[in-house]
Amino acid sequence: MTRTTYAALKWVLLALAVAAMIYLAGLLAAQGYLPAVVLLGFVGLAVLAIYGTRRAVPLKYLVPGLLLLLAFQVWPIVYTAAMAFTNYGDGHLVSKEQSIADMVTQSVREVPNTPRYTSTIAVKDGTSKTDGELYLLLVKPDGTLLVGSKAGTTPLAAEGVQKGPSGKITAAPGYAVLNAKEANARKDLPELSIPTPDGGGIKPIGLSEAFEGRATLVYDTAKDTLTDTRTDPPKVYAPTDQAKWVNTADPSDALPVGWQQNVGLHNFSRIVTDPVLRSGFLGIFGWNVVFAAVSVVSTFLLGMLIALLFNDPKLRGKGVYRSLLILPYALPLFVTALVWRGMFNQEFGLINSMTGLSVDWLGSDLGAKVAILITNLWLGFPYMFLVTTGALQSIPSDVKEAAKIDGASPFRTLTSITMPLLLVAVGPLLIASFAFNFNNFGLIYLLTQGGPFNGNDTTIGSTDLLITYAFRLAFSGNAPNYGFAAAVSVVIFGLVALMTIPAFRSTKSLEEVN
Repeated sequence: MTRTTYAALKWVLLALAVAAMIYLAGLLAAQGYLPAVVLLGFVGLAVLAIYGTRRAVPLKYLVPGLLLLLAFQVWPIVYTAAMAFTNYGDGHLVSKEQSIADMVTQSVREVPNTPRYTSTIAVKDGTSKTDGELYLLLVKPDGTLLVGSKAGTTPLAAEGVQKGPSGKITAAPGYAVLNAKEANARKDLPELSIPTPDGGGIKPIGLSEAFEGRATLVYDTAKDTLTDTRTDPPKVYAPTDQAKWVNTADPSDALPVGWQQNVGLHNFSRIVTDPVLRSGFLGIFGWNVVFAAVSVVSTFLLGMLIALLFNDPKLRGKGVYRSLLILPYALPLFVTALVWRGMFNQEFGLINSMTGLSVDWLGSDLGAKVAILITNLWLGFPYMFLVTTGALQSIPSDVKEAAKIDGASPFRTLTSITMPLLLVAVGPLLIASFAFNFNNFGLIYLLTQGGPFNGNDTTIGSTDLLITYAFRLAFSGNAPNYGFAAAVSVVIFGLVALMTIPAFRSTKSLEEVN
């Protein structure tokens, strides 16, 4: 490739990258994410400055990794930490103003004796049919054409508009019509309402018809209250400190939608002060540490012993044996975990059938924990076998020969020579394995889902790790609380850091052995 061709290719790639950033910035700006647009613009300028000149050669190699680090590591951590200080969750997803607008919109009911419209669901040309803003292309009974959006209705020029046999608009300049499959895939379709000047709204019925309605929930700006006009006397809802709308006459009656707000350290104090959560949290943390520690120690010892056995130069066929032993590591976790779950079945499982036992492995606290440790031993020892095999082969043979000449026994050679040299290489990997097992969500969820659960309390299970507990808080139950789950995740991050950072520092002392 000549220098000219290389330069042309470089500028073509830069142009494509800039075009992609401009397109993405437009989408973000349309959604109102102005800080993200500014950040994207800064990244675009940095890419041009770095790759458009012959300077900053080291950055040409570092920038891709730095951008991926920011996108997939730093940003999720920052976002989770920020969410931990909010009440973000089911019923608290939007701002107070947006929640008011949504509830008023959802309360729209058809006004009696009003004509219905023939409607078509569409999006603007050039926007995504899966998440672009929805529009209603409306035909009034007198043939008048309108286009409706969240901002209201505007006239639609008849030029270029095509209609089907039923009078429904099938095509219009500037708009992309959604077919039945595409429209039904839009989860925000039931929320679509076109405001009208008299305070009402136009809502679609199905995919071909719309009606004119009026909100039955009225917001009073001066009093900051919502009034339900469908009841007699009308119900009045006022905001509370818990970001909810509560009936002023009956505090047990609340509207289903609140709003998102900053709650400070409330989520963190709840972990410490709530007696149920505190006792459960401490129990989960204790099992979490035991599970991670036992998993690391057991997998390392088994993997190391097998590696020591196969490190004997007299053993033949080592390649075949090693290939067979790494099969558990090569198989997907979701397959292996489900297979082991079937084998631990009390009535039909292979383990009870072969041993003649009748242990309720997954139905008792101790049995489920033992089953998890056995399964994780099966899944984890091939990894330790691989890393210790490589570390053992890097230990100089003359060191062992010197120990043998000095009269050291095989066991003394293992403990005083082989193990210290081995830990120099695998010590950091053991710490990383501990951190991984501390958050081993997949194994717990697939094998026991955190159970068994005692009594009617399905919040905390006997085999729950902190990460599965956070998942259940965030995505299970009648009112998932993402903010509180984020706070638990931040605590998990801090606990892992407190346990692993000193351990990483202590591994420096092993370098003296080398």
